[in-house]
Amino acid sequence: MQGKIVKGIAGFYYVDVPGMGVLECKARGIFRKENQKPLVGDDVLVEELPEKGKGVVVQILERHSEIIRPAVANVDQALIIFAVTKPQPSFNLLDRLLILMGQQKLSCIICFNKLDLDEEGLGEEYCRIYGQSGYETLLVSARQGLGLEKLKERLMGRTTTVAGPSGVGKSSLINCLQSGVVMETGDISDKIERGKHTTRHSELIPIGGNSYILDTPGFSSLGLFGLEKEDLSAFYPEFARFEQNCRFTGCSHIAEQDCGVKRALDEGQISRIRYDNYCLLYEELKNRRKY
Repeated sequence: MQGKIVKGIAGFYYVDVPGMGVLECKARGIFRKENQKPLVGDDVLVEELPEKGKGVVVQILERHSEIIRPAVANVDQALIIFAVTKPQPSFNLLDRLLILMGQQKLSCIICFNKLDLDEEGLGEEYCRIYGQSGYETLLVSARQGLGLEKLKERLMGRTTTVAGPSGVGKSSLINCLQSGVVMETGDISDKIERGKHTTRHSELIPIGGNSYILDTPGFSSLGLFGLEKEDLSAFYPEFARFEQNCRFTGCSHIAEQDCGVKRALDEGQISRIRYDNYCLLYEELKNRRKY
C-alpha cells in the first residue's frame, strides 16, 4: 500500500494511507544498511501488520526534493516566518534560510507575522527590502487574522515547509490555517526576547485541497554547508543586473574597484542590510576551515 509519512518520532513513522487512515510504522532494517532514512513527506510503500494500526515501511519512493535542515522530502516551496517585532528579526538568519532553500531549488515566501504589534510600521520596510531582492513577501497577524486569506492562496495545492526561529508565531499561524492538528504555542522570554521551543518534531499537517504544511522545530542559528564563497552572490538575486557593470570578471563585490554592485548600493538600489549580510557570510565562507 502506498502512503505518505506525516510524522516521525523516535524511530516510528506515521504513514497516512488513503482509505485506511494513519498507520504507526517501523522502517525495515535494510534502510539503515543502505544509509537511507525515511523522512517526513516521503511517499512510501507499507505492509500492514496483524496488529491493528501497525505497519512496516518497505520502500521509499523517489523524491522530487529533499531538505537537510529541516529534514523533509517532497516539498514544493518554503514559507519563512519572522516576526516584525518581539522578537526583532535577525536578517542574517533570514538570509541564511533563503540561501538554504535556494540550494534546494525551492521558491520562498517571506512572511512577517505580528503585524498587530508593528507600531512603527517596520513591516512595510522589511517587505520593501526583500521584495526589491526578488522575494515574495507577506505581512500578517495570526492574532488578529490579518493577511491570512492571501497566505492561504499561496499555499493551496502545494506542500510547504515552514521555517524560522522560535517565538515568531509559526505554530499560531498554522493553527489559523487548518482546523485539525492544534500546535502548541509558547510565550516569549521577556529577558532575551526569544521564543520557547514548542515544536519538537517535523510534522506534515493537511490544510485542505491537497495542501500540506510541514511544521518544524525552531532554531536560532544556521551554518552554511556545501557552499563556496565564489558562489554566494548567486543567492543574492538583486546583484545579478548590476554585476555586468563590474570591471573585473569574478568580482567579489567587496574590495574591488569599479564594482557595479557597490555602485548600486551607494545609489540605494541594493539594500544596505542585505549587502552587509553578504559581506559577513562571504568572510565566514572565506575563513572556514577545510578538512
